[in-house]
Amino acid sequence: MARGPVVGIADAAMHVASLIATGFSIATTLERSCIMAAHLAQAYGMSGFCRKIRAVDLAVLDLEDPSSESTARITHRAVEQDGRGAIVLGCAGMADLAGLISRQRGVPVVEGVFAGVKLIETLVGLGLRTSKRGDLDYPPAKPYAVDLSGLAPKPRGAER
Repeated sequence: MARGPVVGIADAAMHVASLIATGFSIATTLERSCIMAAHLAQAYGMSGFCRKIRAVDLAVLDLEDPSSESTARITHRAVEQDGRGAIVLGCAGMADLAGLISRQRGVPVVEGVFAGVKLIETLVGLGLRTSKRGDLDYPPAKPYAVDLSGLAPKPRGAER
C-alpha cells in the first residue's frame, strides 16, 4: 500500500553485502533464527551469495555484556572458517557492533538497519517510488457487506 519505497533490514543488508563481496556469511545470535535467515536469503534471491548462516546461541541482551566476548563469538567462524568477503549481521540488536567487528576482523560488516535507511534515502534521492504496476499495484476496490465509513480517520482539522 505504501507509495514510497519499503525496504526490509535483512533484504537491505544482503543486497549491500552482495555488492561488495562475492559471498557473505550471516552471523546471528540464536540458532532458531537461522532457518528464517535461510528463507529470507532464498526469497531475496541471495542464496548464491549467502554461503553460511552462523548462530552463537547468545541472547540479544548478552551483547551488552563485555565479558560475553560477543563480537569474537559472533564472527570467528564466519571469518576464519568460512573465508567470506563480508559478514551480514542477522539481528538488529547487533547494529552498534558492526564497526567494531569490521575493525577487529578486517572484513566489511553490514548491518541491516543502517543499510535499509541508506537504501531508502538513495531511492528517494533518485526520485524513485514503489512501482504501482503489476505485482505491487494497489489492490482493486472491493465491495463491503457492512458500512465501514464510520471507521475512516477524520480529516485534519475536522476534530475541532
